[in-house]
Amino acid sequence: MVQVPGCLLAVDPADYRCSRLALQLADEWTEYVAATRITAQAKNYRQAIDLFCRFMDKALGPEAEKASLADSGLFDTLVKWELSLPEGYAPGSARPYMAASSLRVLMIRRDEHADRVLAPDLARLARGPALIGGGESTERDEFTRQEKLAMVRAAWTSAQATRKRLDDGWALAAQGRHPEQGSWTSIPDLLWGLANEEVDFDDFRRFVPPAREWPLELLEFTAGPGNLRRPMVARIGLARRLFASLYPTTFDLHAFRVLLMDATGYTSEEVTGFGEADVEFLPKGVRLSLIKNRAALRRHRSFRDQAPSDVLAPGEDADGKLTVNWPRREASEVVRRLLDLTAKVRAKAPHVTDTLFVSAAISPDYSTVFGRWTPTSRGTLFSSWLAAMGVEVKGVLNIGRLRKSVKVEKAIVSEGRIAAAADDHTEETFAGHYAQGTTLRVLSGQTIVTAQQHWFDMALNRVDGPTVVASTGDLEQHVLEESGLSAQEAEDVITGQLDMGVSHCKNPYQSPFSRPGELCAVAPLRCLECSNAWILPSNLPQLLLFQAHLERLRILLTPQDFTRLWGQSWVNLEAVLDDRPPVELAQARKHIEAGEAVLNLPLSAHTEFDA
Repeated sequence: MVQVPGCLLAVDPADYRCSRLALQLADEWTEYVAATRITAQAKNYRQAIDLFCRFMDKALGPEAEKASLADSGLFDTLVKWELSLPEGYAPGSARPYMAASSLRVLMIRRDEHADRVLAPDLARLARGPALIGGGESTERDEFTRQEKLAMVRAAWTSAQATRKRLDDGWALAAQGRHPEQGSWTSIPDLLWGLANEEVDFDDFRRFVPPAREWPLELLEFTAGPGNLRRPMVARIGLARRLFASLYPTTFDLHAFRVLLMDATGYTSEEVTGFGEADVEFLPKGVRLSLIKNRAALRRHRSFRDQAPSDVLAPGEDADGKLTVNWPRREASEVVRRLLDLTAKVRAKAPHVTDTLFVSAAISPDYSTVFGRWTPTSRGTLFSSWLAAMGVEVKGVLNIGRLRKSVKVEKAIVSEGRIAAAADDHTEETFAGHYAQGTTLRVLSGQTIVTAQQHWFDMALNRVDGPTVVASTGDLEQHVLEESGLSAQEAEDVITGQLDMGVSHCKNPYQSPFSRPGELCAVAPLRCLECSNAWILPSNLPQLLLFQAHLERLRILLTPQDFTRLWGQSWVNLEAVLDDRPPVELAQARKHIEAGEAVLNLPLSAHTEFDA
């Protein structure tokens, strides 16, 4: 049997008729897992080996016993296996592609070793494009703000409870003595023996009496108040409960992963992948060396503490000790607690130097295991921790969603600037992987609606066109003054001193299209876009002539160019003409036909398209 160190997964070549082939792939698998330090993904390679070997047994029959990766005859069979993978899964599943690519990784790894043989055609196939599609995948949504807050509070509660449990356990151990001098049913004596390594768990099987002879205190200590364990598993349950009173368990460390991901914003892989040598405490924070194996990146990041407050936060006493689940987002605080909590385990596991996430456990054969944190077995999963802490979340119970929640917070704080939120990967990765969450979609929608309302209000409130003065009789000065002109301006308009061609101008030396104090340089072409313009009934013939000029431009220009250059003038002109009675329009056209109205435009307005 080939087994990954520190992992319950294994490949037994004896389970397959193609045992030689299974052994070759299993060797590559174990070395790959050890080199990359992958945890949960290791099962994907194990499953790919199992699927491939079972297919080979069925396809080759008795010949499977001779099958080897050095045999070129496996090419067709490997192709058939890969093409058959989607048949065993639902349409759109990504599992077939994952299995095929996992097996290709192991084969490529074998081909890269000079002392190992892989048939050339198999190597070319492994390095070539996949024969099946990648399937469809749905991006996991982030945890809601309420779910994340509940998770962080539960993590502080769990961390505090773990610290108290271990302190109480070592305090009880200090009160005990050797069980041979005391009692094999005394909790302090048993803890003393384990803490001082005077008793091993093999002694439990020999000297601890049957559960029916235990005092009530020992029964409740093992199974909890009001609960009873089955006699057959009472001893192993007692051993594990005693060990958990002295050392942190795999279950306890979920809280610290949650707290570190919340405090740093980095991935689960990174916050669980730094050791004691990668920690440097600063006067106002901590510097960590974080490793991202998938991207082959090693980064040194500093995390500053929050500014101290004169007012004690809820849950703090006068000494500053945390007594309840107050979520202080300080990476240095979490790292200090983790270093303190795992100190004794790390002392007993000197071979593990690349992570602070180490735990102690009791195997079914009563042997002790001090080693790397591997939350992959039933009862130690992240989902089990959430259930035990009473945290209810919707959707997939995956720790990666917490990383997305932190990314969403960064995007909100940075007011949507992707460059600020994508501070540890590319902007393309953020846009494709993190920006699809519900929170950001809602915020984006709110931002768009707010922006649209802002510009709509501006469009309603602003004056970007002329003022139209309607009069059925002779235009008098008081009518213009009531419309907003001063007495002098009204007199100048009536006498024609401010006539600009298609309109009159309130002040041609204060044009929005020219520098203050200079005569307007764009009249009369832009008068219909200017708030200084005043249109009188006498301007109606020139407006009709200007309309004909713009209609000619609409034919010569593309719609996009016409809208960009003349769109606002055209809209305003149409609005002015639509408000005039048909009688006035007919009379204005008679003036044009009689040659009594002329439109004076700059020469450039006529020669723009002559070439």
